[in-house]
Amino acid sequence: MINHAFNPSVSENSTLLVLRQNSGNFGIVQSVDPSGNLIDVKPDESAPCTVMRIGSSPEEFMDCFSEFYNQLKNPEHYSFFKVREFEAVESAKVLQAYWDVSTPSEKLELKDFEVSIDTIESLRKTNEIDNTIGKDLVSGNASADDASNYRFSIEDINWTEMAELGLDKAGLQELDILDLLLKGYKTPMLISVRDGNAIIDARLQFRMDDNGEVVLHVHKVQNKVDFRKKFLGHRFSKEDRMNLLTTGNMGREVELVNPVTGEVVPSLVSLDKLTNELFSLRMEFVRIPELVCGVAFNKEQREILASGKALFVENLVSKRNHLFNATLQFNAERQGFEFFFNRKLEGNGFEFCVPPTFRGVTLRRWQLEKLKAGEGAYIRGIISRNGKKYQGYIRFDKKSGSIDFSFKKPC
Repeated sequence: MINHAFNPSVSENSTLLVLRQNSGNFGIVQSVDPSGNLIDVKPDESAPCTVMRIGSSPEEFMDCFSEFYNQLKNPEHYSFFKVREFEAVESAKVLQAYWDVSTPSEKLELKDFEVSIDTIESLRKTNEIDNTIGKDLVSGNASADDASNYRFSIEDINWTEMAELGLDKAGLQELDILDLLLKGYKTPMLISVRDGNAIIDARLQFRMDDNGEVVLHVHKVQNKVDFRKKFLGHRFSKEDRMNLLTTGNMGREVELVNPVTGEVVPSLVSLDKLTNELFSLRMEFVRIPELVCGVAFNKEQREILASGKALFVENLVSKRNHLFNATLQFNAERQGFEFFFNRKLEGNGFEFCVPPTFRGVTLRRWQLEKLKAGEGAYIRGIISRNGKKYQGYIRFDKKSGSIDFSFKKPC
């Protein structure tokens, strides 16, 4: 092992190893080029190189990995592993040696150590929820009594029953999920628990039963959804299936039938990709905030989002005060927004809605009709950062969901 233990500025940083699935070769990640191609180098102690350096905090790693992953073209062709920077060369060599002599089943065991983008995005979403709660407290929208925002207390938990599942307080704290569970959230990753004599993977969540007791709900990993079967009376279309598998959201309001009462319930439907469970949410419980990441939504935008459709939004402001663009869509299982970076959606036949505004200008009906038809539309009254008005032509990019601008009239 290369010993840099006396250099804390190096030892605290992380980096990424990459396994190229088509060749079976391991490398150390450097960056992504403008075309979305991965740049990596072979592990070679004699030739020092510049590698991707990631800060030591979990938030820095999640933000950096998410941004890096969503810039990649065909990210599914790679597997990524987090290591400390000073261990990167040796770790890559060890993994390569293991891979070269392993059986197919042994190679599959490496998946337990991969960095999962789904888990990262779930954790980032949880952080957003916590940050939003924190902002509400600062604004005085909650009293000091509920400042902790815990739905359950440690004393509410039946630790004897938890032990039967192979779980205890120390283990949950070590995984950094006890606070999430006590706040009523579902674990953002799969947890191994006992199920009789077997060990299964599941997402966990505390709930209150009919007797007022706190019980642990185990969301087991299920077989892939059979879309040929009806879900609460709804028959999935080809587009429904594609949307659920691509984004996890069906993307439209549907009428579901309550199996007990027979009531017809307008709802949104989403898929938990970690457990393959389908979830529905009644439309009356869909709440669209007026402000998200510094962007105020108008009535048309809120209606689009409330209907379950995806909407491309520009000039969102990150926690680090950086501007970014993303596609937002309401997720029925999380009961909140998902942020998609459009490279993940391109090429899957995903249908975007035409944004009703462009650079702060509300589009007229005739402009929206032209954009939907694939035509260019003239626009004026746009105000630059310097406060000057300008005009030009816009066209809707159906592949990315964004509106392109040009000073010249499109051919």
